[in-house]
Order: sequence, then C-alpha cells, then structure tokens
Amino acid sequence: MYFPTSTAQSYATRDPINSQATEIIDIARNETRSLFCLLTEDAIAVWKIRPAVLLAYITRSKVSLEAHGANRIVLWSPDSQRLVVLTNTSHIVLLNVDTVSTNEPPYGSSSTASSVQFGPGEGHQLPSLSLRFEGVIQIDGNALCISPRESHIMFSTQHPPAVQTIPWPHIEAAGPQPDSEKTWLGHDTTLMGQDLPWLMRTDVHVTSISLSRLGGVEVWVMSDGRAYFVHMEAPFVSSPIGTSSELDSEEHELEVISVREAASIDSPVKPSSDPTPERVVQDKLRWIGTCIHGYDTESPNLPDSDRATHATINPQFSVIAIGTASGGLIIVPFPIPGVPPKHSQSQLRIPSLVSTGPLTCAEWTSDGYACAVGWERGWGAWSIGGRCLCWAVGMENVGAGIGMNESGKQDTFMFGIRALFWNPGNTELWVLAAGRSNSTTETTHSASLFSIPFVKSAIAGQHSPDNTRYAFLQMDDRVLVYRGADQPDMSVINPESDVWQHICVPAAYLAYNWPVRSASIAPDGRLIAVAGRRGLVHYSSASGKWKRFLDLKQEQAFAVRLFSRDLDLTAQNILHREIFVSPVVCLSLVDNNSLLVYTSDNTLFHFLILPTRDSISLHLCGSISFDGIVTVPGIVRGLSWMIPNEHREMGDPVNDLTVATVLLLVGGRLVLLKPRKTGSEEVRYDMQILADRIEFCWVHLEGIGTLENSLWGYDGRGIRLWLDALTLENPSNGITEEGAQPTESIQESVNIPLSFYPLSVLMDKGIIIGVEHEIATRGSLPFVMFRIVPTTHLFLHHILEHHLSRGRVSDAVQFATHYQHLVFFAHAQEVLLHNVLESEWDRLNSQPSSDTTRVLPAVVEFLDHFDTSLEVVVGCARKTEMARWDYLFDTVGNPRDLFEACLSSNLLKVAASYLIVLHTLNELDQTHEDVTRLLQKAIDEKEWPLCRDVLRFLQSADDTGLALRRAITMSGLSPQTLGSDS
Repeated sequence: MYFPTSTAQSYATRDPINSQATEIIDIARNETRSLFCLLTEDAIAVWKIRPAVLLAYITRSKVSLEAHGANRIVLWSPDSQRLVVLTNTSHIVLLNVDTVSTNEPPYGSSSTASSVQFGPGEGHQLPSLSLRFEGVIQIDGNALCISPRESHIMFSTQHPPAVQTIPWPHIEAAGPQPDSEKTWLGHDTTLMGQDLPWLMRTDVHVTSISLSRLGGVEVWVMSDGRAYFVHMEAPFVSSPIGTSSELDSEEHELEVISVREAASIDSPVKPSSDPTPERVVQDKLRWIGTCIHGYDTESPNLPDSDRATHATINPQFSVIAIGTASGGLIIVPFPIPGVPPKHSQSQLRIPSLVSTGPLTCAEWTSDGYACAVGWERGWGAWSIGGRCLCWAVGMENVGAGIGMNESGKQDTFMFGIRALFWNPGNTELWVLAAGRSNSTTETTHSASLFSIPFVKSAIAGQHSPDNTRYAFLQMDDRVLVYRGADQPDMSVINPESDVWQHICVPAAYLAYNWPVRSASIAPDGRLIAVAGRRGLVHYSSASGKWKRFLDLKQEQAFAVRLFSRDLDLTAQNILHREIFVSPVVCLSLVDNNSLLVYTSDNTLFHFLILPTRDSISLHLCGSISFDGIVTVPGIVRGLSWMIPNEHREMGDPVNDLTVATVLLLVGGRLVLLKPRKTGSEEVRYDMQILADRIEFCWVHLEGIGTLENSLWGYDGRGIRLWLDALTLENPSNGITEEGAQPTESIQESVNIPLSFYPLSVLMDKGIIIGVEHEIATRGSLPFVMFRIVPTTHLFLHHILEHHLSRGRVSDAVQFATHYQHLVFFAHAQEVLLHNVLESEWDRLNSQPSSDTTRVLPAVVEFLDHFDTSLEVVVGCARKTEMARWDYLFDTVGNPRDLFEACLSSNLLKVAASYLIVLHTLNELDQTHEDVTRLLQKAIDEKEWPLCRDVLRFLQSADDTGLALRRAITMSGLSPQTLGSDS
C-alpha cells in the first residue's frame, strides 16, 4: 500500500542567528499537518511542511535555561495556537504561535509569483508567524510526559505516581457558558493506587500517553511495560473554547460517537442532575481502562523484550499499534471496556535476524492503512494487516552488495530514528535521525532532518471498483499506471519489464490544490481523474493531455458534479448536479450504469446513469438506511454490490436495491448484507462478517467461469477468496456471545499466501500483480535509493486445487479451459501437481492410518484432459525428491508407459525427460534400445539439439562408450552428418 521511492531529501537546520549546527532533540507536527516545530535544548523553530521553510524561531535565555531547565519534549495544542515544551527539570514552558497580520510575505515580494513555477502545495502565500513566551508551569514530582487537550494540559508524574490536569492559562475568561454546556476546567489529580482500580499494579507510573482526538480514546504505557486502553468520563462533555468552529464541532460530535462504537458503551455520558458550579468543581475525572498488553501474565514486570515503549492509535480501523523494547510491533483491536482481549497478538518483526533496538516512535497514516515506525537502529513501515512494507537497519537491507565509506553516509536516518510524522496526503515521511551509534566522530555538517518520498496505492484515497481492478499508484506529483496487462504473457511475469507509465499531474493545479486526495481510473485504464483539495483534473491516454478548470473560482467552489470529458471544465458545461443533505462518504460505480452513494447519515442511494444524445443525468432509484447495521458511517471505506443473474437479465434496474447483496468494508471488517423481505414487503438485511483486518477488497462481477461474483480480499498475509459470494450462507446465523466482539462467520473458499504486496488481479492471465520494495546504493553516491519492483503470482493452481479437493473435476476442467492458451499454463499445472504431491505424501507418511480423501488421483484425472499432461508429470517428477516418485507413478502410471506415449505422440523432448527418470529408476535395459529409438526419431525430425543431448546422455550412462557407438551405428548417424546439419 505504501512504499518508499526515489531518494530522501535532507534539510539544513542551522541556527538562523549564528549559522551554527545544533542537535535537534525532537520534532512535532500540528493537528492539520501544515506546520511542524523543531526543538533543540535552548530553541524552538516552526517550519511549514510545504514548502519546507522556516517561519519562526525563538531562543531561550541563559536565565530561563538555568531556572527552568533545557528543552526535552515539544507538542502542539489542538488548535495549533500554542506550543507546549517539557523541560528536563519538570517545567512546562508555554509559547504562543501568533499569526502576524501583514501584507508583506515573509520571503520577499510576491511580484515574482508570475515568473516562478511552484511545486506541489507551494502556490499559496506563506503565513507570517511569531513566537512569544506565555509562561512557565512548575510541576512537582518529576513530570514524565505531557498531552495537550482542548481545554487543559494533561501530564503524568513519578512522585507521586499520578495523572494530573491543569487548564490552559486564561481559558476561564474565554466567556461564560450555560451550566449545561460548561466545560470541565478544574485541576485534577488521579493517583495510580487509589483512583484506578483497573490497573494490574498500583505502584506504577505513566511513561507515555497517546491520544486520538477522532476516536476520543487514548493509550497509556506504564513503567512496568504494560499498556492500557483508556477513555475519560468527565462531569460535563468538553468542547473547545475560544477556537470552536463548525469543523471542530463536527469533529467533536464524531469523537463521542466513535468512542461509543469502539468501546461498546451502550449509553452516552450524561451530565449530572445537579448543574451547580460547585458540583463541577467537586466531581473528579473518571478514567475507564482496559489492559491490552501484558494482561496475560501475573509477573510484576514484563520481560525486557516484551515491555511496551510506545503506542499509536488508528481510529479508522479501530486498532492500536504497540511497540516493544525488542523492536516488535503488536497490532491489537479496540477492546470492550473492562474486558481484556481473549487472544494475545504476536509481535511483528522484520524478515531478518539483525537487531533493531527498541521501538522509539510510530505513527499511522491519516487514512489508517500504514504505520511508520522508528527504531533505535533503523526504521520501517507496516500495513494495517501486518505486512512489512519496508525496513532498513543500517546498511543491512541495502542491495547490490556495494557499501559506502562511513564518512560518506549522509542518510543518517538509516541508522536510527528519534521521531517521525507523515505529511498531508501521506506521500512523505518526515524523520529525525538519531545518528550513528557506531560512529565515533559525527560530522558537524551532517543533516538530521529528512523527508522520505512514498508511493501509495490509489485505493488508500478512494476504494472504488475500478481502482481495485488496476495497479494504480499515487505519488506527490504524479500517478503511476501498470501497463503490463497490455503486454505479452511472458512480459507480464518478467520483473525486468518496464511496466509503469508515469503521468505527471499539472503543476499549476497541484501548486494550489495539493495534496492529491483521490484519484480514479477508468475500467479500460485509459482515462484518469485526480482531485486535490479543490476541483479536479482529468487525463486521456489517447491525447496525452490533461484538462482542468479554466476559471479558478469555479475550481475552488464545488464538491461533486458530473462533467463531460470532451468539453472544457466550466460551470456552463455541468451535465448534472445532485445535492445531498449529508456529506458523501463513499462513491462506487457498478456495472457502468449504477452509481452507489453512501452518505454520513448512514444512507445508501442508488442512481441509474442515463446517457442521452447531448447529456447525462442521474435517476434516483431508491435509498435505504443502514441504521442499526453500521454504527459509525465515517469509517466505511469501500462499497459495492452483487445482483442475481436472473434479475440482471430480466429484472427492472429500478428494483436493484431490493435484491442486491451489498458489500461494505467498514474499517477493516468485510461485511456482506443479504436482503430479506418481510411480510410487509420491507427489505431487511442479514449481516455476515466475512473477515477482519482486510486492507482492501474487490468483486469480479463478470469473472471467468467459477470466478463470476467472486470476492477477493487482502488481509496482510494473503488473498482470501470467496467463490460466488451470492450463495454464501452463514452457518452460525451471526449469533455471538453476549458482550463478545463479532467474529468471522464464513470461511473463505481459497486462501492464497503471498510474499509481496498485491495491487490487482489480471483475471484473463490468471496472475496477481504486486510490488516489493528495494533499497540500493552505489559507492559513488552518498545516499541510498528506494524503488519498487513489480512481482507476480499465479492463482490458477490455488483455485484448481480447491475444486479438485472437493472432487469437482468437471468444474476444474471447465475453469482451466479459459486459460489453456497461456504460455505458462503448463507451469501452473505443474505447480498444482507438485503442491498436491508433496503435501499429500508428507501427510500420509506422518499419519499412515489417515482416512483423508486423496486428491492426487483427481489431479491426475484433471491433467488427462489436456495435451500438456505428459510434460507436466515428468516436470514435476524432476523437481521433487526421488522418495516421492513411487507414490507419484503409482497414481499417474508406469514411467515406461508414459515414455512410450510420448514417442507415439511425437513429444520427443518430453520423452527425453522420461529417459532420465527411467535411468534413475534403473529401468533401462543394457542395450539402451529405448534411447536408440528416441535418437532415431530425433534424427527423422531433424531435432539436432535433442540428438546431441541424447548422445551426451549415452556417454554419461556408459563409461565404456559401447552404448554410444552402438546407437550411432544403428541410427546411421555420423559426426559429419551431425556437424553439417546443425
């Protein structure tokens, strides 16, 4: 889903006053990902992310450093108007980030804008910011970590072990509020041993706090190595003061809903019946927590390798990533409050024995699909399903085997990371390098701040059916389209083939509308549309040109409308306009004539696309509410449906909504909704949970043979395939234990394990297309290079084995006939035979008395329907151990009979392979008559390369040379003849 590409960009972070290089100890981004700050021991700098420039800088005086200590940690307030700095002497330094009203841009005159080609996101005028000290708060008891909130600052202390809150300065003067809307503003101290009975140990303190504003939940990492999923019940529901806006209000409402869904709270937090101000002061905060790491051991302290060091929350998929002291990453789902998880999750580790050191930092992408992690000795990224997308620990994972001198390694982030964050659009990972621990002399000019460019699948921005059909990638300024499907069969499976088409998005559009929020590709792969912050542009591969709005005001002022691809993008050329009461969450185009629209009020709309001679319009066929089925509409990521064949052929499209089986991807949960009409003709849905932790899925409505209406999903380990999802039945009727999380109810038909990350399926070629990351360097370059390598995997043998293991030979034959024209069809058959032979032979040897039905006879029967069967059998035999030959040929037939069949069918090269088998089994006679007959046939067919191979075989089989001379004499072959005809 996310892969590093190109080379990292380093940034000079010298002191702007004296140009001296100072060590950066921390970085932090603001809530909107538009600004970030750098922290040194005595200074704070605020940068803009795009363009990456310094906007404000402030240093602390010697008096301040002596009185309040050196800087240690920095964080932003939620409204981005303050910076909160924790010092090494347990002081909190508050700084105001003020926007200065000025007509002059901070970097010279704007008159040069017309002559400058701006990069992505660089078209807007830079803001003028100033930093000023607001005050210092002294914390008794050694403050360990801080967490700024809307109305207060929360921090933990070591002596006593407690979590405390203090209001922002002057926040009470922001304006009076009615008691019913009063925000909790008082000081509060929560002691570990007295006020938190759900702690497994009471003599611990909080070392790290991770907060999700969208989810309204947080994770506390404790000093004993455990981690707790926590949320707060306050006397009054808090809301931002002084910085509230429509967006803030909407986000806050979403917080409350998401908390109830994630934590399964049945009733919302209600204000006290006594609305007096005295009640507000007297009530304490009530924390509700559940242990999610370390709950399965009674040991006071977790082992060093299992101790939690950092946590980050993913509200989009309702999971938490927990890093450990040994460098592992654990992804756990949101628990039910007060109920520890039933099953412990294993630690995810890189595919290497090299030591990464403790996990120091981690952050999810804003879409929740990937988690970047920093280790003491390297960095990496993981997908939501647990796939390692990339990793680097020093030069351990660098390809080409060419190292560099220590003095030339400028990419210091390869040796460890202190902090990191994603940029808007998640196309760059900003990292703060920890430096090289094995280097005794660190050069003073080496950079420590880097941005690593990433390429991501377009599915992350828009999970539409067409985007899942193609391997379609996004970068910061371009899109990449996989064109291997248009190439010959062998070029598809050749990793050296140039299969990516790079299409740059117009720079003038990205300068003001960066980042790209979504991109979509047409079913034939020839048309592309890209949408940034506002507006859109679209591209045609036929003309090689982009079209964008002629009027910038029109571009910036609309959400979703229908435009003609052939006409200019102007308001006068709007084909259709549809107004929705609630924001659109998900769009899906099905069968090229049905548009499904899912909105935030939990309603699904079905539109028919009606083309006319001059225009196109949308006809609303119906809508249905999913209340009671989908609790949080905002986390619905994918949408599609399947219509029964009889209704598709004979029914009215207007009634599709009443008969369609709806597929929803809710967070990471794949849900199937099957319609059922009640006595009152009202449509109700039976919910079936197919899988959890699904990263993306796609439906093949018009597949090949048994793949019609097949459902494909990727879970981080492999492809899970449900054949004919319309006929799936729930054996458990969706019944779960009270208080338990819904579980998967229907097992997939086929599971295809993969060693790479899949992007799409070439249905007509039987191939899964994916990519792997690769890191390389050269001795002449002082930096590393990242690239993605296309990879393929055949899926034919997996589906064939599914049919054959159930005795459905005719279904397997019918399915295979669609692919027998492929040049690698025989290879797929050979892989099928090899897998079944090895697994079945191993099972029979481990359990001789097993009465399990044998699949190998069905495979042999299947192979007999194709001309490639003889070639497949001998190819499999030569690639497996000789110990399995008896079982193979007992089922397939005597190898001598197969050799004779090859001769009679004139399959001379295949017959030569059987000769090797017969020789290995000592079934060739002393006269080598079989070899002579094959040699004679090869001479008749003038297969001279085969003749030479047969003669070499005779020479190696008989050291005396008699067999070779006899064969030459009997065949009438002379060296002169062989040499002249070759």
